Amino acid sequence: MKIAISAAGRTIEASLDIRFGRCEYFQIHDIENGEIKILENEGQNASGGAGIASSNQLIGEKVNAVITGNLGPNAFELIEKSGIKAYKCDSLAISSVLEKYKNNELEEIKMSGPAHHGGSH
Repeated sequence: MKIAISAAGRTIEASLDIRFGRCEYFQIHDIENGEIKILENEGQNASGGAGIASSNQLIGEKVNAVITGNLGPNAFELIEKSGIKAYKCDSLAISSVLEKYKNNELEEIKMSGPAHHGGSH
């Protein structure tokens, strides 16, 4: 089971970044074997379509779930169509996010957040 978390840093003490398409890193945690893979988010510097680039990157990594703050309409659609579960979480340390996931304390994202169009937020 591979879980991708939008992250502000490379360590388990780093905070979850509530921005999906513009986060700096994705931490992919394999909760069966304990492996952690750190990816620089390909969408973070995109002029547009950051959520699409980020979604395609994670689909390529064959993740089973995504934990982030929210997903824009395009990212939500791609993630949902790929059969990847998405969960909402606040900006907590990644270690706390994983605990919440394991304890079934995260809310599933059932609809997209507002659309973002380029620029900084």
